[in-house]
Amino acid sequence: MAVVNLNKLKDEEININDVAEKLIKLEEKFVGRLGILSPKSFRCKSGKDKNVEYIYNPLEYAANLHNQYVRKYCNSFKKVMFLGMNPGPFGMVQTGVPFGEIAAVRDYLKISGEVGKPKKFHYKRPVEGLNCKRSEVSGNRLWGLIKNLSKNDPFIFFKHCFVYNYCPLALLSPTGLNITPADLKEDDQKTLNSICDEFLYETLKLFGVETVVAIGKFAEKRVFQVLKNYSLKNIKVVTIQHPSPRNKGSNNWHENTTKVLKEHNLISFLE
Repeated sequence: MAVVNLNKLKDEEININDVAEKLIKLEEKFVGRLGILSPKSFRCKSGKDKNVEYIYNPLEYAANLHNQYVRKYCNSFKKVMFLGMNPGPFGMVQTGVPFGEIAAVRDYLKISGEVGKPKKFHYKRPVEGLNCKRSEVSGNRLWGLIKNLSKNDPFIFFKHCFVYNYCPLALLSPTGLNITPADLKEDDQKTLNSICDEFLYETLKLFGVETVVAIGKFAEKRVFQVLKNYSLKNIKVVTIQHPSPRNKGSNNWHENTTKVLKEHNLISFLE
């Protein structure tokens, strides 16, 4: 766990009732900056055959559901941010909600409505919104743990915590293969990171976050860089394994994650 110092915002700087609307306005600005990027902005480390051909931005086409999530649950100061990397094809890509596994969004978070489509999309990766029949394992695991700890009441979890993603873009290859920001060449990562880092900084300030739970090593790396670049203080960083089934040992993800949260005295914020 790392400790850095954050200068607390004065109470008068942000009216607590305006937090959700301020986030939505920040996101609109964020989307505008990301909108200048094209698939040609991203090249993969592995070569030409896996370069980016499609960019999905759920903050645009799934704004209906995403803004419900923000207004319903991200409308107050938060002590703990759970930070992921970017949308999964059967999670946030479908629902606009971070790690937005369909059943969790519909049945636990009680969010519903229509979802649009990206301007350009791969036929193997359609956006079907809450009608999507696929389940995202990562989202199922994360929200399943949160659901269990909060006794099936999301407002218990969201009293002090929220879930967010570092980058809102899903990147796909010409064949529909999912490409993560970590797969990009260093120069192209820097282009994307320069925009996402600034937004993460603004979000940490807005919510008065005291602890970031980095979901995976990529999120951990970006948080540390933002804290360093912006000289933020008094923010703790705790890292948990990403719940992706591709990660070794993820079958025990619930037990391992609960252990880490207990070790850093965070369980009380979820219960």
